[in-house]
Amino acid sequence: MTQFNKTGSVPVTVHYRTATVDGVNMFYREAGPKDGPVVLLLHGFPTSSHMFRNLIPLLADRYRVIAPDYPGFGYSDAPDHTKFAYSFAHYADMVDDLMGQLGAKSYAMYVMDYGAPVGYRLALKHPERVTGLIVQNGNAYEEGLKAFWDPIKTYWASGSEKDRQVQAALLTLDATKFQYTDGVKDISRISPDNWLQDQALLDRPGNNDIQLDLFYDYRTNVPLYPQFQQFFRDRKPPTLIVWGKNDFIFPEEGAHPYLKDLPDAEIHILDTGHFALEDKLDEIAPLMNDFLDRTLLK
Repeated sequence: MTQFNKTGSVPVTVHYRTATVDGVNMFYREAGPKDGPVVLLLHGFPTSSHMFRNLIPLLADRYRVIAPDYPGFGYSDAPDHTKFAYSFAHYADMVDDLMGQLGAKSYAMYVMDYGAPVGYRLALKHPERVTGLIVQNGNAYEEGLKAFWDPIKTYWASGSEKDRQVQAALLTLDATKFQYTDGVKDISRISPDNWLQDQALLDRPGNNDIQLDLFYDYRTNVPLYPQFQQFFRDRKPPTLIVWGKNDFIFPEEGAHPYLKDLPDAEIHILDTGHFALEDKLDEIAPLMNDFLDRTLLK
């Protein structure tokens, strides 16, 4: 598909590709010069690389942009959850494999929601490969796990089928729409294509169990927070934080602790919700281009 770059004058071709990773077809979007610095875009729940569809052309004039779909999301395969490990450790390994196949030896990472533990686990595997971080409502601190997480923490503690099924309410159309619209001042800026596409994929047979497995596995990320924070302190990657302050899932309280470990990080708290790119692309894209130009092209 051909789109236009940030000047609106030069066409950008976005390629839609699939690679075989651990026996699974893993879909990814790719654009930009093959020899350009790599920017890896890691999506959240319940979406896919679709969340980056408008951002990619605004980066791809100078950067090689890669945006994968995790298994069970977007256009990647969704194997039965009894035959495939849906875990953040597995996702990090699969993204690592994909980047190896694509010859991406270093990369800046945009991490959002689920993308944060996937990306930070990847950083622990290869800290020397991370050239920068763009953090958008992606948590790495206990302070960021507020009221939304209380029922999920109950599930983590019990592992019971009863508590598992309580989480199924998060897989409904109302819940998906809420994630896109809550905390947004002008909902007319949010395309309903977002929640309708996400919901259609969530509603595929067997997908409920995939997502419930992931809700449970999220508990394994929290004990790694100290290691993520140590990575920040040791490597001091250039970091841009762009955070929707009205996000009920990952509230603003999760943004500011980054500055304890990354005191030179640039932070911008935006008046929006969870999926900040949907109504604040006009603010985030210039901040990203300025940040990446200063850190990756110096």
